[in-house]
Amino acid sequence: MRILKSAEDYLETIFILKKQLGEVRSIDVVNHLKFSKPSVSIAMKTLRENDYIIVNSLGYISLTEKGLEIAVRVSEKHHVLIQFLMALGVSEESAKEDACKIEHDISEESYAKLKSYYMTHLIEKASH
Repeated sequence: MRILKSAEDYLETIFILKKQLGEVRSIDVVNHLKFSKPSVSIAMKTLRENDYIIVNSLGYISLTEKGLEIAVRVSEKHHVLIQFLMALGVSEESAKEDACKIEHDISEESYAKLKSYYMTHLIEKASH
């Protein structure tokens, strides 16, 4: 399933904010991403129309099963890429920035190999 980078970013942000705040509204997304209210409003409408989110009558946003699946996948990929880059000696700040760029463009095949390599070497390092 391929969705736009911006949609992945929004879903990941909602997922992260939900864990941090418990409840998420559009204004929370605006503040977190530092985007304009109209831009976030348009994005939320598109995400609703594509069945990635549900917004209740009080304005609280929930991820649908489809949206949650994407958010979890992107969030995990983001975390693994940060850890992998830092294990190579990249600064945390650069690793975070680069992971954001890489997570949307890396193929599933390349990511699976990178993750496998990282996990194997992490386990080896921990056992020594």
